[in-house]
Amino acid sequence: MHLSDFVLLLNALWFGGAFIQFSIAQANTLKILLPREERRNPIAPTLAASVAFLGGINLPIGLLSFYLLAARPLFFQPVQAQLVLFLFFAACHFSQFAYNLPVLMRGGRVGVAYWPVLKGPMLRIFVIDAALFAANLAVAVLLVFAA
Repeated sequence: MHLSDFVLLLNALWFGGAFIQFSIAQANTLKILLPREERRNPIAPTLAASVAFLGGINLPIGLLSFYLLAARPLFFQPVQAQLVLFLFFAACHFSQFAYNLPVLMRGGRVGVAYWPVLKGPMLRIFVIDAALFAANLAVAVLLVFAA
């Protein structure tokens, strides 16, 4: 298996998992985002329902990764197409990583605001998005030098 195949597989698994977490396991996601004392807040169900939108964003990205890996479409054969798509995937991971940086800089959860970036599931998300950003960017850089 080539590095690019492995990274596509990781993308498919990660974005597919994000779909499940945000769109199917909304109640679990709410437990990550809200402190226990705020889960009875009247706005909590609205927040839980709104995270389904995040799953909806992640699903097509995961499906695209899986499609590129499984079907090897002709349009994905040129190096330029691969470069664009790996840069796209890198940007997707970076955006999810980067939006946690300010939360991290503030020290994570502040009172009832934000979420704990340095522990639990959010730490895992933070680290994996950073690693997959780097992996997709590395594949893109390798493609540039291989061309």
